[in-house]
Amino acid sequence: MSLILDRRLTPARPDLAASRLRGQVEARAFVDPEPMRVVAASAPVRREPRPDAPLDTEALSGELVDVYESHEGWAWVQLASDGYVGYVPDDALRLDAPVPTHCVSALRTFIYPGASMKLPPLEALSLGASVTVTGEAGDFLVLADGGHVFAAHLSAADAYEPDFVAVAERFLHVPYLWGGKTSLGLDCSGLTQLSLAAAGVGSPRDSDMLEASLGTPVAFDDSLAGLKRGDLVFWKGHVGILTDPETLLHATAYTMTVYSEPLRTARDRIQAKSFGAITGVRRLG
Repeated sequence: MSLILDRRLTPARPDLAASRLRGQVEARAFVDPEPMRVVAASAPVRREPRPDAPLDTEALSGELVDVYESHEGWAWVQLASDGYVGYVPDDALRLDAPVPTHCVSALRTFIYPGASMKLPPLEALSLGASVTVTGEAGDFLVLADGGHVFAAHLSAADAYEPDFVAVAERFLHVPYLWGGKTSLGLDCSGLTQLSLAAAGVGSPRDSDMLEASLGTPVAFDDSLAGLKRGDLVFWKGHVGILTDPETLLHATAYTMTVYSEPLRTARDRIQAKSFGAITGVRRLG
């Protein structure tokens, strides 16, 4: 008998499933995954294998994915970082890509063809993307594919930010994008996941998953007293980060940006117009 499993985290379709799920789900065929890495600056992870399908999340440069199928330009994958399943353009992936050595620590940075900021950039990378450095050239680090990135915009892959809230604050005014995870656009849970990852804290992708798995619950009442910086505030389908006991930072469709506002103002508006009452507050550490 097939179990009812979360489609976001389960590589299983009626025709194909991961071999490790044999006996748990019904499928006509089972396959082992082929590990690949994202070599594009970012890659959309879509719900169906077509360019106009909903964007569920994004995979950043250097991310490892398990590929279960490649067909007509799309790869059906599961992200190694958070387990999300979806369809990625297969030209964004490579089998033999080198293991990343550095991560982008700037909000956004350019890849240049040489060690000069005056050269036309080849690509732009967002915070959290990872690259493989093979050398130095003045103020730039040289990548395995020959690109050059300003050295101060990269950190060692095992170096983490001390404060995830400070990382989140750097995204202030970035546009809102459903499913987005870059400084060109991101959603509420994308902002939270990216900021936590920069501080070395792995987390799931969506707000319901975050509420179910992160930290410990914090008691609260209508006064919203006793909260502190770094607390995560949840609604059904939404999450925000407290930058101080009274201020909420969140990616919101209200302004279509990453927005900072009084927590009580956000609470009252959201309860009246969108996601209802606060469902929980979680504290890390």
